[in-house]
Amino acid sequence: MRTHTLAGPATRTPGTLPAREHLPLSEAGRAVLDVVIPVYNEEKDLEPCVRRLHAHLKRTFPYGFRVTVADNASTDATPAIAAALAAEVPEVRSVRLEQKGRGRALRTVWSASDAPVLAYMDVDLSTDLNALLPLVAPLISGHSDLAIGSRLARSSRVVRGPKREFISRAYNLILRGSLAARFSDAQCGFKAIRRDVAERLLPMVEDTGWFFDTEMLVLAERAGLRIHEVPVDWVDDPDSTVHLVRTATDDLKGVWRVGRALATSSLPLDRLARPFGDDPRDRDLTGVPRGLARQLVGFCVVGVLSTLFYLALYSLFRLGAGAQLANAAALLVSAVANTAANRRLTFGVRGRDRAVRHQAQGLVVFAIGLALTSGSLAALGAATGDPAHSTELAVLVVANLAATVLRFLLFRLWVFPDRRHPTGDPR
Repeated sequence: MRTHTLAGPATRTPGTLPAREHLPLSEAGRAVLDVVIPVYNEEKDLEPCVRRLHAHLKRTFPYGFRVTVADNASTDATPAIAAALAAEVPEVRSVRLEQKGRGRALRTVWSASDAPVLAYMDVDLSTDLNALLPLVAPLISGHSDLAIGSRLARSSRVVRGPKREFISRAYNLILRGSLAARFSDAQCGFKAIRRDVAERLLPMVEDTGWFFDTEMLVLAERAGLRIHEVPVDWVDDPDSTVHLVRTATDDLKGVWRVGRALATSSLPLDRLARPFGDDPRDRDLTGVPRGLARQLVGFCVVGVLSTLFYLALYSLFRLGAGAQLANAAALLVSAVANTAANRRLTFGVRGRDRAVRHQAQGLVVFAIGLALTSGSLAALGAATGDPAHSTELAVLVVANLAATVLRFLLFRLWVFPDRRHPTGDPR
């Protein structure tokens, strides 16, 4: 979709996020930031945490703010302490939930909040509060959609035991390997999100416990939202009540569930597509086809891998078949893989919609490539009679280069065309 110029109002497509803009200076009494502290049986740490956080925000934060204590069915004096703080301090409020679950508490409070920027932090304040303003500033300015504190950034300063260090790094490696996550630290209890993004994102997040953060970040990243990372100073709380084994088991179950949902394209991530005017992908540049440079790079990478795959298959099939049959079989198998890879990686087509049609069109492109390469082999055979295998491979490489150029043009203009109006709005 397109966004506004400096002189006109923004337009938007129903069901998509509005364009990001710098938040205006807050009106008197209106909170721009709502910091949620989820707690369960934290009667010892709650009051000093809230008072320290409140004093820090009062001294350093230039906008209106609110601190919300989200009590997760505590059975000690935590609810009474939270209520007393809310009654005494104007910027503090208390919310009571009758069910446990950090994710449930964050979803409940964030969904009901009227603040345009929503954040949360752990009650032990392990993260240095000086990172709070850098965390939320990109959201206030409109630069980013979510922000996270990272204990694994190069410039972070972290004090914690080897056991927790190992678990944290192993978990993030699992996320990178299984869900292709690019953010560095999923578990740091120091995150923020714009409310307009949360309104679309939170209904898609199923987890109500500790995996809530990870699921939210993975879905946001897959949808193309911008995640800002802030290096933090972090000191481990030796009295933490988090059950590591149970939490790790639940997290792994969550990784499996989200990975399966992404693999089957069952998540409506198009609701979170980035229709922001500051995204260069949304700009119409005269004389420059949309996404051409990125598509060329992706097509070249896929093409190189496909060519190596094709040559390996041809050499394998050639052991038991003639040159023409081996070429046809190798091209057919590699063409199906090539179409699938270009569909997803080069042209960004997700889901199963039109997948069969795309493969059928890809086979037509394959037939053209087959004609070029088979014609080259036939011409070589007619010229030399019994060419060497190395000569056959050299001729096939040249023929494939010519077929590759034609394949890209056909893929771009016919198989995976940019189905948008000239203004950039989807049809």
